[in-house]
Amino acid sequence: TQRPGQTKQQTNLIAQGIKKGIELYRKQESARARELDKKLKKANQPSESPEEQKIEVQEKVVYRQHWLPWVLLILSWLGMAAFWFTN
Repeated sequence: TQRPGQTKQQTNLIAQGIKKGIELYRKQESARARELDKKLKKANQPSESPEEQKIEVQEKVVYRQHWLPWVLLILSWLGMAAFWFTN
């Protein structure tokens, strides 16, 4: 709409600027939507190449026991054996 004090030419220029802004916004939004669709399609598509497959690595759990209990056990058995044989 034409405001008081505006010429028709000014009103037309404002309308053209608004139209260009809307067109530019729509182009940008459609480009963003296309990029998002590409990313979603790529994420949902199962990868068939062996390099992209995730390789599950199972870690081996190694339990290490301390040597002191074993030494004490052996010494106690040797002591008991020596006690039995000397009596």
